[in-house]
Amino acid sequence: MPSLLLTGGAGFIGSALTRTLLGRGWRVRVLDRLGIGGRREHLQGLDCELIVGDVCDPSAVKGAIQGCEALLHLAAESHVERSLLDPGGFLRTNVEGTRVVLDAASQAGLQRVLVMSTDEVLGQQPDGALPGPEAPLRPGNPYAASKAGAEALVHAWRHSFGLPAAIARCVNCFGPRQHPEKAVPWWTREALLDRPVPVQGQGEAERDWLPVEDLARGLALAIEAEPGPWTWHFAAHRQRSNRQMAEEVAAACQARTGLPTRFARLPERQGQDRRYALDDAETRARLCWRPELSHEEGVRRAVAWVADEGLALWS
Repeated sequence: MPSLLLTGGAGFIGSALTRTLLGRGWRVRVLDRLGIGGRREHLQGLDCELIVGDVCDPSAVKGAIQGCEALLHLAAESHVERSLLDPGGFLRTNVEGTRVVLDAASQAGLQRVLVMSTDEVLGQQPDGALPGPEAPLRPGNPYAASKAGAEALVHAWRHSFGLPAAIARCVNCFGPRQHPEKAVPWWTREALLDRPVPVQGQGEAERDWLPVEDLARGLALAIEAEPGPWTWHFAAHRQRSNRQMAEEVAAACQARTGLPTRFARLPERQGQDRRYALDDAETRARLCWRPELSHEEGVRRAVAWVADEGLALWS
């Protein structure tokens, strides 16, 4: 079985990806500093190796990558609102951490490298726009800027050192084991606890919502694809405003509890981008990938995990 280093593998997307990779026959080694989003509990019962370490520590990354044939770099700071308060921490992990990881991958001679990014690097999109992999980067907040910086490093390591690293961007992802500072688990927790579901501003910001299980399968296909300087886009094409998504989450919670839902309006987020989107036609064609879970099933699974495990884990 091939061996793979997965940075950030104890986090939300990382733990879903660990499950997918193990199911596809990979030996998975996880490097995670177990910060805000990473938890040992997310990997409980899985046959993987966990190394507790920081991607900004060259010795930790160099040691973890030994014996691996592939690298998936997911470790990142990812919450936009925290990036407004502490941009430096995001630049450290997302830019310097990526530099350290790319250095280690280049020195190890890896041919299969995939770096996780986000639709936010492309900035706010007008109605109907679906930017492709070659669209210009126009990040609108410190988090997005740090991920755009990470992408720039990938291009530099390709050109300067011949590292065949690929980039993956995804739309808003949701599902089991997501940190409660994120929208879907935040709304779910408040609804299940019979508290008002918070919506920022008018809730008009529009996102495309992809279940994490489908993203994990796509990332596994991408790391198994022919190595090369690809930029993979993963989208669901299920655009909803934050208000619409909050209402769907609240309805799923009400189906479990029977409690009526109340909503609370909060101030709009500073620098809010109104709409993100991606054109993933090339990814779908090359990887034979598309979302398999319905939107409704994705919401149901996300709510069920918070109700059955998340509330106890976060208490």
